[in-house]
Amino acid sequence: MASYDPKTALIVVDIQNDFADPKGSLYVREGEKVVDVANREADRARAAGALLVYTQDWHPEVTPHFKKFGGVWPVHCVRETWGAQPPPRLKVDGEILRKGTGGEDGYSGFTVQDPVDGEKKPTHLEALLRKRGIERVAIVGLATDYCVKETALDALRLGFATTVLREGVRAVNLHPGDGERALEEIRAAGGQVE
Repeated sequence: MASYDPKTALIVVDIQNDFADPKGSLYVREGEKVVDVANREADRARAAGALLVYTQDWHPEVTPHFKKFGGVWPVHCVRETWGAQPPPRLKVDGEILRKGTGGEDGYSGFTVQDPVDGEKKPTHLEALLRKRGIERVAIVGLATDYCVKETALDALRLGFATTVLREGVRAVNLHPGDGERALEEIRAAGGQVE
């Protein structure tokens, strides 16, 4: 279980209907189970004075991120749609960081990448954490092998002590074992998995 204080941020990654609801266009198996974990951890974090940040995929209708326009993924989390919204049971009470808003690949909460030329640009997440004096992050959300992994690896690269809460993540597992490999990659980079 993570410990929280004013120098810690809980980052709740992409818990949105398209990922966390069985009717979602890119449903992550058991994705709905992370909602209660995220709510519990948010309550604990808030009580300790920690910062809460919620990331959201917030794609335009047309983007090279989507398969039908040359990308990898089915259409998902199109801004202002049901799929992009958090599940009703998720208590969102903190900063909201929307990514992929310009059609970029937005796996990490810290960076977005142009799907055509590969150029990476920072989001405002690092600046937000630095402004608040954050030294440590705890991460829950979806999906382990994509957005959770990339957010954790970027946090580590930027010097934040990083913990992923295993109970609060689920993987796509496009290839069997992708989720476990992602957690191993986070450990190898210096992160903790609890």
